[in-house]
Amino acid sequence: MNTSAVLARLNNLSISKITWMAMSMFSKHSSASNDDLPRALNVDPSECQSSILSIIESDIIPRLLRAERVNRTFLTLVPALRAMPSKQEIDTFVDLCFSKDQFAAQAFVNQMMKEGLSTDHIFLELITPAARQLGAKWDLDQIDFVDVTHGLVRLHAIAHEIGFANQDGPVIEGDVKRVMIASAPGSQHLLGPTIVAEFFRKEGWQVVIEISPSKKELVRAVSNEWFDTVGLSVSIAPQLTDLADLVDQIKQFSRNPRVAILLGGPIFTVQNLQASDFGAGGICVDAKEAVSLARSLQPSD
Repeated sequence: MNTSAVLARLNNLSISKITWMAMSMFSKHSSASNDDLPRALNVDPSECQSSILSIIESDIIPRLLRAERVNRTFLTLVPALRAMPSKQEIDTFVDLCFSKDQFAAQAFVNQMMKEGLSTDHIFLELITPAARQLGAKWDLDQIDFVDVTHGLVRLHAIAHEIGFANQDGPVIEGDVKRVMIASAPGSQHLLGPTIVAEFFRKEGWQVVIEISPSKKELVRAVSNEWFDTVGLSVSIAPQLTDLADLVDQIKQFSRNPRVAILLGGPIFTVQNLQASDFGAGGICVDAKEAVSLARSLQPSD
């Protein structure tokens, strides 16, 4: 079953059920089971897994790895002082991405750079094969979606840390509208943002799914690239505490001085909140209406 078929099934569910499952599923703080979506959609779990894997491979990993843009022939790699990462080192690095020690994987990278590898070496010879290994492990049912998410978030954070992320996005307004969709800091989920992204993409928007785990990295993303709209998915009440400050920081440092901020996620279906409470332009709990709301928030010239 392809992504469109899954989305078609999602359209037949109640909006509140879609929102709760899609936007909170796979979050560290969610009680939703990995089996909830396939059961609700009345599809074989393996079919749903295949569809989600397709989304990861076509949207998440290319953004993380720049797989569609990075070409070795255009990179000048200064010879390293040490050998390239071995298969055993890559395996160790992948394991560290699952570690409870959030600094272990970064420390591993720092040591390799201290030994003589450049950021290009780390990106091409360590992060790239590690991300592919995550996808392969998921495809073979060796890890679950939570593990995939956790690993990708770690890789993404390291890419930010070594300065390899957000280098090639446009910095000025273009003819095509661009939207960044991200989870608010405090949760690590991908399925909700990818579902919302599909609706924007169908309407001709360029979509970036940001899986940064911190406010600092989200702000860095909008300061490096032009976005017409930023959509933030909020899952749980504790994320509301710093939400207004996050929105303010995005507005302050955005390349686009008139960027529109759109909020969504399950918390807005259970609490009566206003967008103005957080300095945002609007709240949307229906993925199908997200594009029209984002369009209405665009400044008129």
